[in-house]
Amino acid sequence: MRQGPLTGLRVVEFAGIGPGPFCGMLLSDLGADVVRIDRQGGRGGAPTDITSRGRRSVALDLKDPASIELALKLIEKADALFEGFRPGVMERLGLGPDVALKRNPKLVYGRMTGWGQFGPYAQAAGHDINYISLVGALHAIGPADKPAPPLNLVGDFGGGALYLAFGLLAGVIHARASGQGQVIDCAMTDGAASLMSMFFGMHAAGAWKDEREQNLLDGGAQFYGPYECADGKWISVGSIEPQFYALLLEKSGAGADPAFKAQMDRGEWPGLKAKLASIFKTKTRAAWCEIMEATDVCFAPVLGIAEAPSHPHNVARKTFIEVAGVTQPAPAPRFSATPGAVQRPPPAIGAHNAEVLADWGVGAHARQPA
Repeated sequence: MRQGPLTGLRVVEFAGIGPGPFCGMLLSDLGADVVRIDRQGGRGGAPTDITSRGRRSVALDLKDPASIELALKLIEKADALFEGFRPGVMERLGLGPDVALKRNPKLVYGRMTGWGQFGPYAQAAGHDINYISLVGALHAIGPADKPAPPLNLVGDFGGGALYLAFGLLAGVIHARASGQGQVIDCAMTDGAASLMSMFFGMHAAGAWKDEREQNLLDGGAQFYGPYECADGKWISVGSIEPQFYALLLEKSGAGADPAFKAQMDRGEWPGLKAKLASIFKTKTRAAWCEIMEATDVCFAPVLGIAEAPSHPHNVARKTFIEVAGVTQPAPAPRFSATPGAVQRPPPAIGAHNAEVLADWGVGAHARQPA
């Protein structure tokens, strides 16, 4: 039995890579019945394919008219659909929004791309690093000498999947109130630009330099950044507010140096960073954790993927769980009355053809593909 605040929501996902599967995981973790349409011939179902968890898979030959009709019958029963192909691909398959909305006027049709459905780059290939480059995000991240890719968190997942999930749910609320479905053009460039809103505001106000390591939150300040310890491991401090900064100086032993009183003097930041770096290199990460962890310094150890699940705070909150023998992040966020859950392990491709068709009430009206 499914559980979570989205229980009862039916979503059709056209299999893709990157942000699409992550969006499907988010919706499924909160209880939505997400049916993924896969192309025939693949395998899938590896327990390590974490972003595929929770779904059921229907395998179709999207070059076969009977399979296209079957997909449309599933779409008729859905609250929402999302796909991540280049603009025009779904139309060429006969599954574009005009066709889908004619079959299901309340459908919320989500389209996930990097560049969006229109614009000079719309038909060009790209990846996360390119999308966040175009909107000012990559330029702002990294050390002074060059930008640093922030994994694919800002474009694919933050600016893409999260905005798609948000947009789909907003569309469903509107459709349920009005009876009117619609198309969502979710471009990772738009989402990543939206994530940069505060920094555009700070830049316009003269409070943000368009250079890396020159600002409050980009590693330019001595009180906000990572520091290496004596054992080669790292810690992070974010002591922005004066009272937290004072505690940082007290706990680190830097308070005896009057130079540190110039907290917000940008001209002093490089020298103060160097001094603080020397101090932090005098003790191991474990020693600094003993001194600063769980205090108002705004401190945390920098943990690797292998370390994070066993940290006491993460253990206490069950931030990580194990599914089919694989450690992975638990569903988020948390709901007091309708908690989400991993509904099932990642599916093998086509494992649920008969089950889904019967469950969604289309099995009697359509021939299953061979």
